[in-house]
Amino acid sequence: MAIKTIITEPNEILRQISKPVSSVGNQERKLMDDMLETMYAANGIGLAAIQIGVPKRIIVMDISKDGKKNPMYFVNPKIKNKHKEKSTYEEGCLSVPNYFAEVDRPKYCEVEYLDYQGENKILKAEGLLATCIQHEMDHLEGVLFIDYLSKLKKTMIVKKLSKRKSNTDRIIV
Repeated sequence: MAIKTIITEPNEILRQISKPVSSVGNQERKLMDDMLETMYAANGIGLAAIQIGVPKRIIVMDISKDGKKNPMYFVNPKIKNKHKEKSTYEEGCLSVPNYFAEVDRPKYCEVEYLDYQGENKILKAEGLLATCIQHEMDHLEGVLFIDYLSKLKKTMIVKKLSKRKSNTDRIIV
């Protein structure tokens, strides 16, 4: 397993639409293992493959608490049902570091996907799990949580992130 570099906004790669995976084999499992290790190292609870520069429809997540790991793997996820009722969570993103905002999303959803072994599954998710799945699935469509914010807030965040990126070559002695 290897820790990969997480791409941060602004970067056109994050706006790509990810491609479906034809089957789950050793290459996809290695990618999922690397993604999980990368996510844990960054203290995240979800990561889409596009966030490490791989435009495949693959997501890893772990929303467990108390130090117990419970990794989840989603290949080619599709939302089958979304509840009309919304819930609000303050979201952050490994690709939009140090920024958080409240986002309304459907409170409940059903997701059909292939698991780590390539088995077809359906998951009924609610609360934080539903929010996290929807957040990560947005990445597969080139959408970031800041796209749900007002144009002014989004522009301000992107400008600050751009400035931070352009200052990375500076050294202070």
